Amino acid sequence: MSRPLRTVPARLLALAMAAVTLTACSQAPAAQETRQAAAPQPGFPVTVENCGRELTFDQPPSKVVTGYHPSLETLLALGLGDRIAGRTFFGESAFLPGQKEQYDRIPQISETIMLPQKEVMLAQSADFVLDNAMASFDAAGGYATVEELDAAGSPVYILGGWCSPEEVLRFTIDDTFTDLRNLGKIFGVPDQAEKLVGELQAQLADVKKRVEGRTPVKVLATDGGKGPVNAYGGSGITQQMIALAGGENVLKDVKGDYTEVSVEKVSASQPEAVLVSDYATLRGEDMPSSPAKAEEAFAIAKNSPAAKDKRYLALPVAAQHPGYRNILAVTDIARFLHPDAFAQ
Repeated sequence: MSRPLRTVPARLLALAMAAVTLTACSQAPAAQETRQAAAPQPGFPVTVENCGRELTFDQPPSKVVTGYHPSLETLLALGLGDRIAGRTFFGESAFLPGQKEQYDRIPQISETIMLPQKEVMLAQSADFVLDNAMASFDAAGGYATVEELDAAGSPVYILGGWCSPEEVLRFTIDDTFTDLRNLGKIFGVPDQAEKLVGELQAQLADVKKRVEGRTPVKVLATDGGKGPVNAYGGSGITQQMIALAGGENVLKDVKGDYTEVSVEKVSASQPEAVLVSDYATLRGEDMPSSPAKAEEAFAIAKNSPAAKDKRYLALPVAAQHPGYRNILAVTDIARFLHPDAFAQ
């Protein structure tokens, strides 16, 4: 699953992936020779699988470049901010507590949420690249490909396995835990990763206990539009977050994740609550605010309980892309849908 001054909208990164394929490749000999020359470290080498490729590390990365927001905040959550040498722009995005200060200290290498163009990217000499979509590795867009970065000793890891449109639809919350454990191995901090996984699993268990037995709230998840409507169907991250939070996606029978849905379909869906993708960074004529998008939804589903109650939640779009924030968002959505369950 977007960014500043007129670039590909973060939530639409999944659509951009349709034009990009990830070719299986192994780490470049040059990168391997560099690592073999380094002094061996306890617990290394480690090998993880990502996007059908095996990535082997003889030592923890120390010069990391991160892409869109969820990739940066996932590393920060693991306490790895000091390893990040460059990051993309997402300005006034919805930062988690304490992360904006860390974001400000990391050098910015791109004026958009996308990684920089090929020459600039290769010049970073990164020893690890973390992102959550394939759009920033599209040669047709002037970006360095996964293969080119790999050959330069900058192996790429894609969060959530969002390596193809099909894999976007197959994403499960468990993929987030796999990512955290893999990153823990790669950076030599498996205990930190396991601790974070345990905390997040406990949050999910708490939400499940609180909403269990309650009538699911009918939810429309939308990114705006007066016709057709940009909305979220029955596959992918948003669908799962709604279900885990005690909701029922009114478009669960619609194939796909982020997709276009007819006005008639939305009008007949009768949601009791609306989730609106919130792009805090981009605002303008082509990027309406969350309240404006909510009003669009209410106008289409005008006789619905959600419209009558003006009931909506602005959900940071970063939470709708792979990253550890997915689990935090489940709690936020559950509190919105079932406030009484969190009253105690």
